[in-house]
Amino acid sequence: MSKSVVKQTVPFLLLLLAACASIFVPSLPHFDDGGKIYNGADIAWVLVSTALVFLMTPGLAFFYGGMVHRKNVLSTMIKSVVAAGIVTVLWIVVGFSLAFGDSIGGIIGNPSSYLFFKGVNSGAPWPGAPTIPFTLFSVFQLMFAIITPGLVVGAVAGRIRFTSYITFIALFCLFVYAPLAHWSWHPDGFLFKMGALDFAGGTVVHISAGCAALAGALVLKQRKAHIEKKEVPPANIPYVLIGTGLLWFGWFGFNAGSALGANALAVSAFATTNTAAGAAGLAWMFFDVIRGKKPSVLGFCIGAVVGLVAITPAAGFVAIPQSIFIGFIAAIISNVVAHKITNSKIDDTLDVFACHGLGGIVGMLLTGIFATKSVNGAGADGWFYGNPEFFFTQLKAMTIAVTYSFTVSFAIFKLINLIQPIRVSVEEEELGLDATQHNEKYMQGTLLVTKNGVLSDEEELKEADEL
Repeated sequence: MSKSVVKQTVPFLLLLLAACASIFVPSLPHFDDGGKIYNGADIAWVLVSTALVFLMTPGLAFFYGGMVHRKNVLSTMIKSVVAAGIVTVLWIVVGFSLAFGDSIGGIIGNPSSYLFFKGVNSGAPWPGAPTIPFTLFSVFQLMFAIITPGLVVGAVAGRIRFTSYITFIALFCLFVYAPLAHWSWHPDGFLFKMGALDFAGGTVVHISAGCAALAGALVLKQRKAHIEKKEVPPANIPYVLIGTGLLWFGWFGFNAGSALGANALAVSAFATTNTAAGAAGLAWMFFDVIRGKKPSVLGFCIGAVVGLVAITPAAGFVAIPQSIFIGFIAAIISNVVAHKITNSKIDDTLDVFACHGLGGIVGMLLTGIFATKSVNGAGADGWFYGNPEFFFTQLKAMTIAVTYSFTVSFAIFKLINLIQPIRVSVEEEELGLDATQHNEKYMQGTLLVTKNGVLSDEEELKEADEL
């Protein structure tokens, strides 16, 4: 059997193994709360929030897919959406155990705690979510794990092999996401015990994805178009607008759902989320105008997403007025850095590090400044309220998360590249990944014309003539 056949067979065999092993996991009765613990309103809200967070993954696919070249639309979109399959299976098998299982030294969960979801449905509620079933808490957390590796796609779009990216998703989930989730959200996690606060994933989701994106961009190096400084036209700006709308809508579940109940804290997180997004969208667009550009759909959409990223760690700890400042500052910083990186030798295709990595970093640090116990008594007062020590706790936690996620992600990309070429060939990059990786084609709806008896896309014929 050739090496190529083995590589093509391994993913199927691993899934087959997991499917067969799942047959032998014993079924246990659901946890009986005696009608005294669960709250119907809380269950309903977290169920809705779980669905909202899932919606963000196809929303992200539209957001990214609309911004890349038309020959890479489908390949970019599927790399985000396929995480829903890979991470779901991994989460059930061992991922949830690694993130929320019995803590081993505050570093990682015991992989056998909930192996194949053993005992999850029969377990008592999670201490931080006492009014909802443990299974609902675990599925809500799954949706965060799904979207995180999908965020990295934007940095490596247009040049990474699909099989290589699938491998990255699996390794990232196990060795980057799960440890960070354990450190930040498990009561025995060392960042949690340090006093660091991350309400809905500024560290766990956005800093980890942003730093992994930077690592991926460095390992894969520049695209030909980036080296030649060619402008790559977005394939479909309405897709970007649709994706932004779905992300913004889903983010209400992402942040307000992280209150894990239908309560005043969820309402506050909902409001801060919307406010920061609006302020950041305007800030990015207006700042572009100051720099001599016209106000653009892309500018507002990208800025709004940066605001959503920045408010994520702070959503349940800061007051609503301060969320305007958080969104504004994050958008300006990300805008400036994205412009700098675009003109450097770092080819982060869709500015994932500048938007998600830096957005998460800014959000974590500003949480250290503007957090107040008047919003959330379980939180802390920040520097603005006379507690500078908390700011330095956030700074320390942010530094640890950045260092760990970048280093391990860089090693993962390098390891994959040793096993198989992680990057497509020059010819495949030129033809586009939709055709070479998936044998499929995105049709933008431009005029179809006949040339030499073949019905073709007008823009493709123009590109062919130029070559």
